[in-house]
Amino acid sequence: MSEPEWRRLNRANWDERVPLHLKSLLHYDQTDLRAGNGRVDPIAAAVLGSIGGMRILHLQCHFGMDSLALAQQGGFVTGVDFSIPAIDAASALARELGLADRTRFVVSDVYDTEATLGEADRFDCVFVSWGALCWLPDIAGWARVVARQLKPGGWLALADAHPTAYVFDSRAAAPDGRPGWWLPYFGHEPMIEDGTEDYADPDAVLRNTRTHQWLHPLGDIIAALLDAGLVLKRFDEHDAIPWQMFDCLVRGEDRFYRWPDTPWLPLSFSLRAEKPYA
Repeated sequence: MSEPEWRRLNRANWDERVPLHLKSLLHYDQTDLRAGNGRVDPIAAAVLGSIGGMRILHLQCHFGMDSLALAQQGGFVTGVDFSIPAIDAASALARELGLADRTRFVVSDVYDTEATLGEADRFDCVFVSWGALCWLPDIAGWARVVARQLKPGGWLALADAHPTAYVFDSRAAAPDGRPGWWLPYFGHEPMIEDGTEDYADPDAVLRNTRTHQWLHPLGDIIAALLDAGLVLKRFDEHDAIPWQMFDCLVRGEDRFYRWPDTPWLPLSFSLRAEKPYA
């Protein structure tokens, strides 16, 4: 079966980003990781909970920085990503840091995870974070993948940009610099963009510019998880996000970006959903 055009274009875009992100100190500072003290951000950590000894599946793991941080915290982590350069970089970094015995990295599209890993492979936790869901066209299909990969009693830990924030963009900025209307919340159509910029390297000029992204309303995300048989245990909204989603956002000492004055709308959300025992 031929690869869908949206996925081919998105994969080429992310393949090109890998070497840029490996050397980025703005968003992918590896100092703590290389010192053996890797940590995921506080928002993600809150929904992950205790992971010592847990088998964790990290979907859309990119070059594995957070996967390796979870391994340093005691988890046994399988990272999945559709980018071959990303998985090659993750595997090399695992060997370099002495974490090859606690991690494995596998090339796979999210929707092919079960076929790639095997039906017998089930996990205590599935971890998904930051800028992940907008690259997937079928949120219900994603939720079914998550549910099938969890053991009974296991949980999904999700932290991502808030769908309401995706409605706005700095390219439609108001005179005061605040972002303006960009996408309809209930549009459901793919957003096809041609952009040369990279969020982690302001000097980069990408060659593989065309991408397809989707805005999934919050209700669709939660309904998909419930329909897949998971039980929502925690849900939080946050006024912070780990990248400069809008030009007016200000970066704090915790490396999160926030509104410069009043928290006008949520920038991110997090949730924990568990798979019940039969």
